[in-house]
Amino acid sequence: MEKKFSSKFEDLGDPNELREIVTNYRKQQQEAEVKRGNFDKLMAELASKKDAEISKRDNIIREFRIEQPLVTLAAQYRSVNPEQVKTLLKPSLRLNDDGEVEVIDTKTGEVRYQDNGKPYTVDAFVKEFLDQNPHFVSASPATVNTQGNVGKGPAQPIDISKLDLTRADHRKLYAEARRNGRI
Repeated sequence: MEKKFSSKFEDLGDPNELREIVTNYRKQQQEAEVKRGNFDKLMAELASKKDAEISKRDNIIREFRIEQPLVTLAAQYRSVNPEQVKTLLKPSLRLNDDGEVEVIDTKTGEVRYQDNGKPYTVDAFVKEFLDQNPHFVSASPATVNTQGNVGKGPAQPIDISKLDLTRADHRKLYAEARRNGRI
């Protein structure tokens, strides 16, 4: 790709030399403005450049301190869609004056604290969110360790007259017993 552009602009000369020429031109323009007495215009231009540079750096810091850890932690806690979790949780995070990430309560705008009095961590916040919203977490695959009667001895028959099939947990017990031939 560099060759594509270098052949196109080859007749202009060395890129470093061009940068130097542009920098010198801008300095001359600033000096001319100062000589004319346009301090306000010059200061406004410099301030806007400075603000743009600060904004650019703030966005990079937010990316590395807030967004990437959110995606990483959401994936670590087996989120179905880590990007969606990031989008949902990002408004509840901010950088303080020291550049540290703070978890804030969206209702009050205040920093959230754990029971021990320490500020809430991003890790605890993501875990709490995924625990409260299990539909964002992928189902764990069935393994040998997740099977019901491993190492428990013979299965006991279930008295279906004691089951309340309007309850989800009783329907699950009934289905499991029927699958294993205990009914």
